[in-house]
Amino acid sequence: MNRIFVSVILFLVSLSFFACNNKKKDNTETTSDSTAVVEESKEVNVYSHRHYDSDKQLFEEFEKQTGIKVNVVKASADELINKLEMEGQNSPADVLITVDAGRLYRAKSKGLLQPIESEVLFTNIPAHLRDADNQWFGITKRARVIVYDKEKVKPENFATYESLSDAKAKGKLLIRSSENVYNQSLLASIIANSDEETAKKWATGVVANMAREPKGGDKDQIKGIAAGEATLAVTNTYYLAQLLNDTDEENVKAAQKVAVIFPNQDGRGTHINVSGAAVTKYAPNKENAIKLIEFLTSKEAQEVYVREEMEYPVRTDIEMAQTLQDWGTFKEDTLSLSKLGENQEKAVIIFDEVKWK
Repeated sequence: MNRIFVSVILFLVSLSFFACNNKKKDNTETTSDSTAVVEESKEVNVYSHRHYDSDKQLFEEFEKQTGIKVNVVKASADELINKLEMEGQNSPADVLITVDAGRLYRAKSKGLLQPIESEVLFTNIPAHLRDADNQWFGITKRARVIVYDKEKVKPENFATYESLSDAKAKGKLLIRSSENVYNQSLLASIIANSDEETAKKWATGVVANMAREPKGGDKDQIKGIAAGEATLAVTNTYYLAQLLNDTDEENVKAAQKVAVIFPNQDGRGTHINVSGAAVTKYAPNKENAIKLIEFLTSKEAQEVYVREEMEYPVRTDIEMAQTLQDWGTFKEDTLSLSKLGENQEKAVIIFDEVKWK
């Protein structure tokens, strides 16, 4: 009920927001149809789950370069997807931006997106980082890695995700709740690369090896190692990189106590995920939506994501931030990210079965 209530409120607020934004346009439509079209083409409406200052910076730069006004509504991915469903063909949204390929897959499966043709996007984004039907496109990339206490762990003993379910990890592991979408996608990748039985065996072992019940975000798992709660944790790369470059000295000290393992380098490679963007099904400003997504994959924008948020770029011609350079290159799992969405429901069922809280 709370989620539905929030979605309704967001719907009403956004209608008011976009109505006010378009008031002048509505008043001039009677003078000339062509004028209305011109005015409509000077904006793009974005529903975004991302909450970073870099996004605001990039939207402002896009406005300067194109003259197209970017209107943004922010909420959680689930709320935005529900909002798009409620609005239907009356939705003012042109672009949906969210984290995790599984969420993008869900929006696609609900018929909320549309395919687009863009040679710019096809060139900038590798095939496994975009939808096979061209309905969504990765704009940033992150790896889900193992971090460890540099003083207490030999990294060669935990070189794979599978090693986290071994008895040698008993009582040593910190990892987030099964409700976390990053863990759901990690397990979905194991299902896709192996099978459900293998995934369930892995999840069972991980639960048995937890140093405590799951709580907090990825940064809390890192801080837990620094506090002596455990010696191993699972996190997305950019969370550790942000801590290492934080203005808070205590956060930096905590992050410096751990090191990174990029799992499965001798096999399928390290699991990766994306933040992604899509043109909504009923986008009133489709061409502007495509222009915005293309801009977000430009060299200029990708450099901002790397520098400001410590995310990996989807392009291959971007210089990495120093922290990412220090970690070195790694082999990534090139599994089609659509598989994460296809197997996410199975992953949630397995989490419930093994009592991963």
